[in-house]
This record gives sequence, structure tokens and C-alpha cells, in this order.
Amino acid sequence: MNEQFFPRMLRSARCGTVLLSLASISLPSQPCRAQVSASHPVSDTQDAIPEPAIPAILKTFETFEVVGMPAAHGQKDIDDFILSLIRDPRFPASVNDIVVECGNVRYQPVLDRYIAGEDVPFTEVQHVWRDTTVQQMCGASGFYEQLFPLVRSLNQRLPARSRLRVVAADPPIDWGKIYTHEDLTSFFGRDENLASVREGSIASVMEREVLSKHRKALMLFGVFHLVHGGGPGEGDAVTRYERHYPGRTFVISDFGYYGTGNEPLGEMNAPGGVWPSLLRTKNSSLGTLGLDSFLPSPITTDQNCNAIDAFSSKPSKTVADQIDAFLYLGPQKLLLAEPLPADIALDRAYRSEWLRRMKVAGLPVPSTLEELDVQIVASAAHPVLTPAPRQPVSQETKLRIRQDCLSRKHPTANTAK
Repeated sequence: MNEQFFPRMLRSARCGTVLLSLASISLPSQPCRAQVSASHPVSDTQDAIPEPAIPAILKTFETFEVVGMPAAHGQKDIDDFILSLIRDPRFPASVNDIVVECGNVRYQPVLDRYIAGEDVPFTEVQHVWRDTTVQQMCGASGFYEQLFPLVRSLNQRLPARSRLRVVAADPPIDWGKIYTHEDLTSFFGRDENLASVREGSIASVMEREVLSKHRKALMLFGVFHLVHGGGPGEGDAVTRYERHYPGRTFVISDFGYYGTGNEPLGEMNAPGGVWPSLLRTKNSSLGTLGLDSFLPSPITTDQNCNAIDAFSSKPSKTVADQIDAFLYLGPQKLLLAEPLPADIALDRAYRSEWLRRMKVAGLPVPSTLEELDVQIVASAAHPVLTPAPRQPVSQETKLRIRQDCLSRKHPTANTAK
């Protein structure tokens, strides 16, 4: 466990790939900082025109019902941008709902009352994002501690017809009943068709609360929940609901770490002199690349529980097939990590429970609160994001993925193969 434990944990989770259950959440085989491989050379012969990001996103809602983008995955610049987007006076006229990955649907009534301005203690509403399946990301994030009070405050200044709703989309996990790794199966397992329980839950919330009602929504999730045509089996969340509601979602990703192999290219200038900017992938040279040029390939399982590289099974798809636009927020080498909130760092009871949940999930964490304290203090000295080395998934990890998959399919069988 290195000194950048918390920024690294949050940063890894931003692609929607950090393991909570080794065989049931996709595992990154590369760092989440994007890499442009030498096998996909960048050509400048064809490029879309960058647009000022906030006006472009707001205008997108004129055509699409949902705009999806990453949030709360350890990258402070993205989170700050989203807060600025929501503060824009034009936002309430364009959007009805903000749908969040870090939101337990069990607490939707509490969240509704809080967002509506009722007298709900903050310690009560904290359960919305602290008690989710994505404990390593949501439980240590300060983004939602700002987002929810911001929306509540905005609503107090808006007429009733323009008030925003925040919709929780994470499955209704009750950590008070989670004691073993097997207890997580109902939230992270896959059925015989490789359909993810969690992705199905997210898609169901989107269909029920947003799409069936023709409401406009900003969807804040890890990128791999958002891409068109992504995921094994029935696909991930957006892929799944697009079978019933095609053409209604506009997907945005960040650039991440932009380089060739492990060597960074020359620093990108603000595209077109616009910063922050939105660059559409259609008619862009970047849009012709493979998704593996920008995002780590998830490792999932096939029908026989063999660990497979998700991108290798879809080699013909380009970035433009799966992502609609990139968000550029400034020089990649100057992006910042999200700091750990003081109320988490000082709350020993909550940090003890956080460690317990992480251990139940099988994730590597410090063994004691004292070790965790050291990690928290050390991480504060490294606020600038740095790229991790590009590494393949080990055979040991692939074996654990296979064994976990087999144990869920055949719980009484001996899976030590």
C-alpha cells in the first residue's frame, strides 16, 4: 500500500472498474489515466471544432434526454467542473434530475426530503452516498458532500416547477447485513447470461425515474457504466436501457493521461484555445481510435468463467461508436486529486466500518486505523495526479476471478482448479 492510497483508490474507481467483488466488477488491466498506444497513431487531418464546455453541454439537452459523464472518481478537476455546471443559472431550465452512482436507492425518501429543503440532519443524509456498494469510491468521496447541499440550496431559490431532483441509482445494499464476501453476491453477481445485477439495477432506475417520464437528466457515473454498446452479456447500464430508449443519451468522457505507450506525448494545448472545452468524437481524429487508447480494458468472465479482455472481443468498435465527446479541463500533468474530507479523516468509527467493508469485499486496505492514518496524511502531500505504470492483469488475479465466478455458479463444488 503506497503513500497515495486514497487518491489512487478513488482515481482507479473513476473508470467504474475497481473491484468490490473480484469476479463481478470489471478489473482494469491498465491505469485509468488514458494511454494512446503506438498502434493507434493520432492524425490531425480530421478534427471536430472544440466548443466551450458548459454552453455545449447545456445545449446538448435540447437534443438528448440524458447526458452522462464521470464524477466523484478521485479527479478534483472534473468534480469542480460539474459543480460549476450545476451552478450555471441556465442549468435548472435544461435539467430535471441528477442521477448519481453514489446513491443508495434505500435512502431515496431521505434524499428527496433533504433536497426539497426539509429539516433532515446531514448525518442522516450521509447514508445516501456512504452506504453504497461502491464503498471504496463513494465512501471516501467529498464530492457528494458538496453536491447534495448545493442542489438543496439551489432549490430553495427556484420556483417549484424548476426544482431539481437527485436520483440515487445504486442497489439497495444494507451493510448491517453484510458480513462475508458471499453476502455481496446478490449485488455484484452475474446471471447465466453474464448480466450484471448492479448494471441491471442502474438501468432499471434510469428507465423508471427518468426515461419513461421523458425527464432530462445529468447522469454522474464511471465511464464504463455509460459507454454505448459496452459490457458483457446484456451490457452495462446505458447499453442495457438503450435497447428500449435508443438515441436519448449523450456520453462524455475525460481525456485522462494522453500518451503513446508509457511515454507522454507533447503537452496538449487547450483545443482551439477553448478551456474547458467539449470535443465531439464524430468527425474527430480521436474518434477513429479504439477505446483501449484511452481507457483500461475491463477484465470480465465468459460463460465458462474464463477471464477475458472486454476490449479484445470488440476490436471493430471505435471511440466514436461508444463515446460522444471528450471533456478537456487543462494540461494533463496539472490535474488534481480529490482530497479526503476532514469529517471522514477524523471520524474513527466510520473509518473502522469503512475498513471492515473493504475487507469483506476482498480489497487491499491497511490492516489498522493507525496505518490508515499514516496513509491519509501521506496522501495529502501528493495532490497532483500522476500516471501509474501500465501493467497487465496477473495470472493470479485472473485465477481468483475464475474461482469466484465458479463458486457463484456452483456453490457446492470444489473450485480450486
